[in-house]
Amino acid sequence: MVFSSLVFLSVFLPAVFLLYTVIPSLKVRNILLILASLAFYAYGEPVYVLLMLFSSVLNYLCARWVEHNPQKKSKAALVTAIVVNLGILAVFKYTGMFVTTFNSLTGLQVPVPEIALPIGISFFTFQALSYVIDVYRGAVEVQKNYLNILLYITFFPQLIAGPIVKYRDINRQITDRHQDIDKIARGLRRFICGLAKKVFIANTMGQVADVLFAQDVSTLALPSAWLGAAAYLFQIYYDFSGYSDMAIGLGLMFGFEFKENFMYPYGAVSIQDFWRRWHISLSTWFKEYLYFPLGGNRKGKARTALNRLIVFFCTGLWHGANWTFVLWGLWHGLFLLLEEYVPVMRRLPKVLGHIYTMLVVILGFVLFRADTISYGFAYIGRMFAGFDFSPSALSVALTQLTPWFLVMLVVAIIGCAPIRPLADKIRANVYGGAELSKAWKGVQAVLYVLAAAGLVWCMLRLSSGAYNPFIYFRF
Repeated sequence: MVFSSLVFLSVFLPAVFLLYTVIPSLKVRNILLILASLAFYAYGEPVYVLLMLFSSVLNYLCARWVEHNPQKKSKAALVTAIVVNLGILAVFKYTGMFVTTFNSLTGLQVPVPEIALPIGISFFTFQALSYVIDVYRGAVEVQKNYLNILLYITFFPQLIAGPIVKYRDINRQITDRHQDIDKIARGLRRFICGLAKKVFIANTMGQVADVLFAQDVSTLALPSAWLGAAAYLFQIYYDFSGYSDMAIGLGLMFGFEFKENFMYPYGAVSIQDFWRRWHISLSTWFKEYLYFPLGGNRKGKARTALNRLIVFFCTGLWHGANWTFVLWGLWHGLFLLLEEYVPVMRRLPKVLGHIYTMLVVILGFVLFRADTISYGFAYIGRMFAGFDFSPSALSVALTQLTPWFLVMLVVAIIGCAPIRPLADKIRANVYGGAELSKAWKGVQAVLYVLAAAGLVWCMLRLSSGAYNPFIYFRF
């Protein structure tokens, strides 16, 4: 089940939210959220919900093992958690990739096992592992109530697409939080914004990117190649940030406050700046649990460079079981090293820095989107193949430039700007910094519910074929 599905929007979310709201006991509310989260996951993964339960039990027991044993045995518990968690991830996510690579290197024909990938396994594995590591480090107290750990790992808003939530950031919220009209209103607003990002912008951009990346690369002209790259640039941002917005909004509706995961990354002026803004929960996870344990920047320039390349190798691999993702990660790691060790890269004017950053990002995402490394480099080659604006060269691109796509493209470009801080400033000026009355907050919540209902109605119309902008708005 995904957030943008009609089952989730029309049945699951209203039912869970209403039940949660009328239940007075926080303990019972937590049990409701656990049961709802397991049902949410089992809807799409009826068998692999057992794997998630195993992961929760394993990490709960390893953390208790750390608590009750001397230092050496505690280290054994930590190693057990790391090996088993990463082993599960390797088996279910990377077995096919490893066997295929082995066959290509050796010329053998070892059968490639067909193992279905459990949804969200990378997210809940990293969350669970961070909990055990933090207990070992003494950064957080061990949780003795298994149900609290189960809620932390399985909570449905951040289960399948993040953000990666650290236990220490929400451990107190699990046992002490409140739901009020202000949080509900803010949560609904954030959820609606994320849903609109996904349904209208990301899906529109994705349709165009799918068409252009499916072309024989030798037939692509420069305009079509750049259009496909730009469409995917916006698709991946609005997909990822849209799901993060929906997760943050859903969390607020149930009283949880998650940290921001995207902070306008396409406004970055360097690759280092980009990674301070892009998928923040993932980049900080690798920083805290891999980069620092490797030594960070404390062991000389050569070791620092190696540590960063290792981190970005793993960052790319985390995103998917294909060497294109690894190459994407190393691509970013390379430019981070250039910025670190080539002084002129740090002195670029902001405008030039932004242009350079976006060029690196968009080319990197071409490699990320490509099915193979060779296709990715060939596609990039077509982006710089010379200016050919003949009708035959433009034909593929022109078929995708519907008015609906152009409108969404404009919206996508505007949406990359820091609109939310600007809106907050305007709101503060309008209300003079005063708190809104409870009555007005209630009106806001009702308006957001009506807006969500309107969005669901629009999706129903689109799915039924009664209204399809991709048909009615073509040149």
